[in-house]
Amino acid sequence: MSIKFPKISIYDKYILKQVSGATIAAVLLFTIVWIAPEILLNTVRDTLDGRYDVHTALILLLCELPKIIDKAIPVGLLLGTLFTFDKLSKDSEMTIFRAIGMSFQRIVTPVVIFALLFASICFVIENRGTPYAESKLRAIRGDVIHSQYIYTQKDKSGHPLLAVVISRAIGKNMENITVLDFSSTIYQDVHQLTNIYVAKKGTVKDDHWLLEDISTYQISNDGIYIKIGKKDKLSILDKESAQNAYILMNYSPLKERDISNPRLKKYLKLLKHEGLDEEYNYMLNKYLQRFLSPFVGVLLAVLGCLLGFSKPREQRVVGFTIGIGCVFVYYITLPFFDMLAEKGILSPYITALVPIIAFMFAIYVFYKLKDL
Repeated sequence: MSIKFPKISIYDKYILKQVSGATIAAVLLFTIVWIAPEILLNTVRDTLDGRYDVHTALILLLCELPKIIDKAIPVGLLLGTLFTFDKLSKDSEMTIFRAIGMSFQRIVTPVVIFALLFASICFVIENRGTPYAESKLRAIRGDVIHSQYIYTQKDKSGHPLLAVVISRAIGKNMENITVLDFSSTIYQDVHQLTNIYVAKKGTVKDDHWLLEDISTYQISNDGIYIKIGKKDKLSILDKESAQNAYILMNYSPLKERDISNPRLKKYLKLLKHEGLDEEYNYMLNKYLQRFLSPFVGVLLAVLGCLLGFSKPREQRVVGFTIGIGCVFVYYITLPFFDMLAEKGILSPYITALVPIIAFMFAIYVFYKLKDL
């Protein structure tokens, strides 16, 4: 049985040509405006100072593009469709399309297909392109990731057994580590310390952490130092805890854009296992946004079509102002919803869906206002 694909009409080709040209131009303009003020000037300055050669400078600029393009594509889709449909309205072409019986749904069909293609590109860039580009940037610049982390080992009931404070870590090598050894006895919900270990350096092993050059402080039930001593070496954490603490320590200085989806999914499982609720909620919100934000681009494209529908003498600035305002509100409120998810005020599933629901509501409102 052969599969028959819908026939692409002359109208579809015409709209795709108009929208694609305007969208690509808008994406390029947004990218240039974003990259020019600081990134480009800093790269040119470093090249003139001899820090980079021309080839390395070009690679640096290319590596800056993914994190900009995944933001530029939704904006480009909105402005591209808005400009195209505004022009069609002003030239009375939209009146002709409506006069021959084309519904609004049929008119925007090629736009939705085009937007889905761009949304797929946006998803791939955010999932693969941006993490790779960020690691490449760090390698070229010689940036070394320094970790500072506090890991708490707990029993099954959630009581702390051990708290490890790492002042500085590069890879598997650590410096200035403080270990708080908790007593199994709880006094009025206070977890009493029994020992404090302060190590000058430490190393992450496969099945434990090895600390060296250690000062030990034994503490009584009254919180008084009763014995101070020295140790050459001390092993802490069991195999699972040692591996989990190492992974958490390495991920702590990274931003979500530095992590690909498969790694982020594993990181989320670890955060949930360790009971790190705030970090888990925040990262889950970001993880869900990666799958939902491309659809924001599709909705912005449809919204641009609606805002572009206008009367021949209607002012163009109105639609563009509303469109830019929607994008501005979207990006400026994202950190607010991130915070709501992180603090557990709203579920990450809700905060990630809010922009989708808001833009769907805006589309419905403008559809009714335009009387289409």
